[in-house]
This record gives sequence, C-alpha cells and structure tokens, in this order.
Amino acid sequence: MLHAYAHNHRLREAIDLFRRIPSKDVVSWNSIIKGCLHCGDFVTARKLFDEMPQRTAVSWTTLFDGLLRVGIVDEAEALFWGMDPADRDVAAWNAMIHGYCSNGRVHDALRLFRRMPFRDVISWSSMIAGLDHNGESEQALVFFRDMVASVCKNVVVWTALVTGYGFNDKHREALEVFGEMMRTGVVPNESSFTSALNSCCGLEDLERGKVIHAVVVKMGLKSGGYVGGSLVVMYSKCGYICDAVYVFKGINEKSVVSWNSVIVGCAQHGCGMWALALFNQMLRERVDPDGITLTGLLSACSRSGMLQKARCFFRYFGQKRSVTLTIEHYASMVDVLGRCGELEEAEALVMSMPMKANSMAWLALLSACRKHSNLDVAERAANQIFEMEPDCSAAYVLLSNLYASSRRWAEVAWIRRKMKHNGVVKKPGSSWLTLKGRKHEFLSADRSHHLTEKIYQKLDWLGVKLKELGFVPDQQFALHDVETEQKEEMLSYHSERLAIAFGLLSTVEGSTITVMKNLRVCGDCHNAIKLMAKIVDREIVVRDSSRFHHFKNGICSCGDYW
Repeated sequence: MLHAYAHNHRLREAIDLFRRIPSKDVVSWNSIIKGCLHCGDFVTARKLFDEMPQRTAVSWTTLFDGLLRVGIVDEAEALFWGMDPADRDVAAWNAMIHGYCSNGRVHDALRLFRRMPFRDVISWSSMIAGLDHNGESEQALVFFRDMVASVCKNVVVWTALVTGYGFNDKHREALEVFGEMMRTGVVPNESSFTSALNSCCGLEDLERGKVIHAVVVKMGLKSGGYVGGSLVVMYSKCGYICDAVYVFKGINEKSVVSWNSVIVGCAQHGCGMWALALFNQMLRERVDPDGITLTGLLSACSRSGMLQKARCFFRYFGQKRSVTLTIEHYASMVDVLGRCGELEEAEALVMSMPMKANSMAWLALLSACRKHSNLDVAERAANQIFEMEPDCSAAYVLLSNLYASSRRWAEVAWIRRKMKHNGVVKKPGSSWLTLKGRKHEFLSADRSHHLTEKIYQKLDWLGVKLKELGFVPDQQFALHDVETEQKEEMLSYHSERLAIAFGLLSTVEGSTITVMKNLRVCGDCHNAIKLMAKIVDREIVVRDSSRFHHFKNGICSCGDYW
C-alpha cells in the first residue's frame, strides 16, 4: 500500500499510513523513504532516514541513489562515504558509479571504480555505458575488453554492448563487438543477432548481413520471429525485397511487427500488389493490423498510383476503434492524392484535418505540385511551411525547382537570395554504395575519388552508348539558366551516375549494383539509368528519398511513377 500510494504521487496518504503501522520493520522504512524520493520530497526522505532505528545497506543506497537521480551529487557522496564500510556492498558502489556517470562526472566514476574491492557485471556495464554516453567511446571499448578478461563468457553483457552501440548510431563499433563476441566463443542469442542485423541496416552492409544470416541458419534461428523480422528489414533496406519476402515466408510465428516489416518493405520497393496481397493474408490469419500497417499500405498505394485502394484503406482504418489516425496517416493520404494529380482534394484534406497540419503534410502537397507543375497550389503550400519553419530548406528547393522547370529564372533568383538572407543551406545531393564494408560517397561532378579518371572515362563511354540508343538529355532537370551544352554536362555528372560508374568498375560482371541517394532521383537520370542497365546487362538498384528503383533491361520497377 505504501508503494501504491507513492507511485501515484499520493505521498501524504502514504506517510499517514506509515505512521499508523504499529510495528515498523526496516522494509517499511525503506519503502516510505523511496516513496518520498519518488515524489520529490527530499527533505522528508532525509528526515525519515535520520529517524530510522536501524539501517541496512539498502537504506543507505536508496537515499543516495534517489539524490543522484536529481543531481544532488555532493550530499549523495557524503552519505556514501558515511556508510559503515561493512555495509558498503557492491550494489552501493554500483549506484554511486552510475550516479556519477549520469551527472557527467565520469572521471569521479573512474576513480571510484578503481577503488572497488569487488566488481560484478553491473559495475563494468555501468562504467562502459557511462564512458560511452560522455563521449569516451574508445575508452569504453578498452573497458569492455578488460571486462571480457574479468567476467566467466556472459552473452547478456556482450549483447548489451552491441545493442548500446547500435542505439547510439555507432554501427561499425557494434559489429566489431559482435565479431569479437563470436571469436571469443560466446554463443549469440536472438537478441544478439537482432542487434547485429540492425547495425547492418544502419551501415547498409549487405555482405556482413549475409554472413550473419548464414550463422543464424546454422543455429536454426531463421524461423524465429525476432531474428526473422530483422532479416526481413535488413534485406529490404539493402535493396533485396525478394530475399526479404522469402525470409518472411519462413518465419513460423508471424507477429504484427513481422507483417508490418514486409508490407512496408514491399511499399518502399514499389511492389504495391505484393503489399496488398500480404495484407489480405494477414487478415486471413487473424492478425490485427495497427497504425503502422496503414502507413505501409498508404505508402504502397502512393508508389503504385492506387488511389481508390488508398481511399478504402483510409476509410477502413478510420472506423477501427483499435487504430487512431495520426498526422502521419493524413500526410500519407495527402501524398497519395497529390501523386495521383488530385491536388485540390489533397489541399482540402490538409485544411480539414482534425489536428493542425504540420510541415510534413504541406511538404507532401508541395512535392506533388512539383510533379504536376502546379504553381498556384505550390505557392500556397510553401507559404504555410515558411510560417511554421522559416528555415525549411526542402520547401525552398522544391519551390525553386518548380520555378526553374517553368523557366521562371527571376523567381529562382529571388528564392536563392531569400535562402541566403535567411541562412538556409540546401542539402547537397549525394549518392553512395557500400563495398566490402566500406562506404564510397559521391557528390555531383565529384573529382575527389581515387578512381576519378576511370569513373569519368566510364561515364563518357556510357554517354556515347546512350546517344547511339537515341537518348536525348531532358534539360528541364538542369535547374540553372546556362547554355545547352553546359546543361547536358551538369546532368551527365550527377552523383548517382558517378556512383553507378564506380560500381561498374568495382564489381564483377553480371552482379547487381545498389546505390543509395539522399535526394529524389531526377527524371533525366531516371531515363538514363534505365538504358544504362540495358547497355551493361545488369540490374541497377537505386534507393532515393522516395523509394527503391530496380532498373533492368531498359525499364524501371516504378513504371516511371515516383
């Protein structure tokens, strides 16, 4: 009852109840002190602590741990050293180390750690996490290796470190730890594999992911829900949707998370009919869809031009009591309408949303205006965005590109002056591919790569072959007021083309080339890459900010709709 009152911030009732207890044992005292700390009443907590007829190590630790959690470090420190040394157990030392690290005093934690008479797994883990969170990642790795020598091969410790690095976007370090774990002879569990595969996704390292997949198969874990779901995501995000679907089919117990992973993956690759078929199968197997399912379905409809299906899904989920439509769902529906050319209906939906529209919804509309060359709606959408986010570079760029494609160079110049005046910087377009664990990144007209000369020679050769097939550059995508010849040269050396040329030089004949791009691929590059894939007789996969494009035999999986 003491715990329940305190947990619900009814401290006065907890104290009244405590006072009425006829025979108060140490557990009662500790509970009420912990309750006071939970409710933020540190004065009463200390007063009760001082009144205790008998204290245990738990009593001391409860009080100074509570103080540390709110940054009262000096008083907690005094309490810690005021304990009877016989009561100062490993839990007390660990609490003090964790408190130091949480308050940014990592060097005090290090001094205390070195004075510990005995250390357990929690001592090491607290110190490693504290070093990492305070910007001492290299020192954390040293500590981890020291811990390996001190602690009898604990898979939980290894997995915690792999997971921790992954959560902090330190995927390379996470995979290094996972590799060391395997070499040390520690057998990974499902959580270990899941964390490692998530880091493969973060690095877009398909080769490493395949190696881990092979180990998963050998251990008989491929049909498990967690590992299977991570494999689905890994293959999908690295550009291999067929492999993702194949792995999904092998999962024995498919949760809603597994279904969502494969549906969203199919949507990203433009496999709209696959996504819908999987959704129907999901319903037949009596798995209840959620809000993420709807996001995946709307995305699939948007990338495949299935407007009526999207309307049905939006209406169906809107009537489900278990699903609450969010602003992300409305923005997705706006995207569907906009891509299908229903710009007025899309604008009306943004205006009639039950919540205030954010920049994401207006950006979806503005992007559709760029696709359908509708300046009137575009200007209204852009003005709404600028009111909410005056430094939104995406809105400036979309509007500028729309003016440029309409050859309204005065407005383009005005937009660029406004960006400069407001300190808004356009995100540079870049493309990259990962080979043998190394990321190779390119900017437009980039000449910094060690294979630059060969890359440009390959592009020039491809340019000749493109002309032989009748390819004519689409100059509306050269968004500068320059001469025709200069426009063609600018288009020829876009970042994705440089990455593709490097891929052709660096991979074996017949293999698939997978390129990632941070912005939307332009229409001219899209047309050129279709023919490039035919010229070199290879599949070229390009993931841009919108979707995956699979180019093969002169056509693209998107059907020129993206």
